[in-house]
Amino acid sequence: MRRYEQYLHALGHEDIDTVCDVAAPAAKKAQDQGLGPGTSTYATVLQMISPAQKKALQTATVDPKRVVVRTPDKIEMPVQAVRSSAAFSESDLGNYTLEYLKNDWYITD
Repeated sequence: MRRYEQYLHALGHEDIDTVCDVAAPAAKKAQDQGLGPGTSTYATVLQMISPAQKKALQTATVDPKRVVVRTPDKIEMPVQAVRSSAAFSESDLGNYTLEYLKNDWYITD
């Protein structure tokens, strides 16, 4: 959850480097499907997040009761698990799969 919170905070601060690090496997998958490199894809994503939502993401937390543990090294992070002062829908933020790879958690889908 800490790693996903790091991702949320990075989105809020428009920290593309951290966003791309945490979401590297998912970004690679998207690039392979023709969406372009992660940096440009996430720059577009950041434009779709309102200023109020970005501010809320800077301090967002995760409700552990809403996280779905699939296996010890794979979890589902539904948008409903994000606690913040702004509301987010699936179209705003999305649901993510995180996997433990190379000694850390990464967004893989």
